[in-house]
Amino acid sequence: MRIILSFLLLLPLAAVHAQTDEVNITIDTLGQNTYMLTGSGGNIGVYVGTDKVFMIDDQFAPLSEKIKNAIGTLTNKPITYLVNTHMHGDHTGGNVNFNTDETVLVAQDNVRKRLQANGQEKVSANEMNPMDYEKTLPEITFSEDLTFYDGDETVLLFHVHNAHTDGDTMIYFVNENVIHMGDTYFAGRYPYIDINSGGSINGYIEAHKKALLVIDSETKIIPGHGRPSNKAELETFVSVLEDVRATIQKEITAGKSLEEVKSNQSLTLKYDADYGTGFINPERMRETVYLSLTNPIKE
Repeated sequence: MRIILSFLLLLPLAAVHAQTDEVNITIDTLGQNTYMLTGSGGNIGVYVGTDKVFMIDDQFAPLSEKIKNAIGTLTNKPITYLVNTHMHGDHTGGNVNFNTDETVLVAQDNVRKRLQANGQEKVSANEMNPMDYEKTLPEITFSEDLTFYDGDETVLLFHVHNAHTDGDTMIYFVNENVIHMGDTYFAGRYPYIDINSGGSINGYIEAHKKALLVIDSETKIIPGHGRPSNKAELETFVSVLEDVRATIQKEITAGKSLEEVKSNQSLTLKYDADYGTGFINPERMRETVYLSLTNPIKE
């Protein structure tokens, strides 16, 4: 069962717990030591190293014990590093429960800044206590790139600019040949591009192209949402997004309004059956691309 973040945020805490009681954590084996965990929220990546676990994202706080138990079926090694691919709550909600003396949170600089701003608002509104707020924050941040070494494995973290948000990180396990793309990739569905948090259609496409430079035909891709993917599927998705962008840019150049583009189903019709049945429906996809192209981000 997949629960949409925006829906969960509207529910009382008791209702959230009731919903998450129904969630099962499933595990896909992607490499000799690399796994994808699916529950509710963004897909989790787990790499079991020589003496430690490297974890990517942590979904919602009420699921933390289920997630820990699932990881416990893979290994009893400690979770030493937990990377947040970006700041959204369906990827960082469990920070407060995973941030312990043995687990260090890692993220791109802008993730900490946005979690700070959101957390401070919650503390001021008495929706979060100061101690929990501190535990939500990444303790190690980086600007562009960061590399970890674990025995023979090299783990590359690299920032992609203004894609899903302004703080997106991809994580590539070189020997395992597995990449976690976070929400810069929604496999098999139109993506959610958070324009209000620095995302853009141009940055989103460029993020895909950066991943394609790193991976090969054998690489297993962990998307932020959706089933495990591969290079061929990602290449197809890039072509879809480029075509949608070009189509809507023509409408903008022709002077069409946002409402005209939103209501013109023909603009994305050839892709809607394959990509338009997820959280982002075709109309919202057209709206997002229009707004992104007419309000470009200045870095």
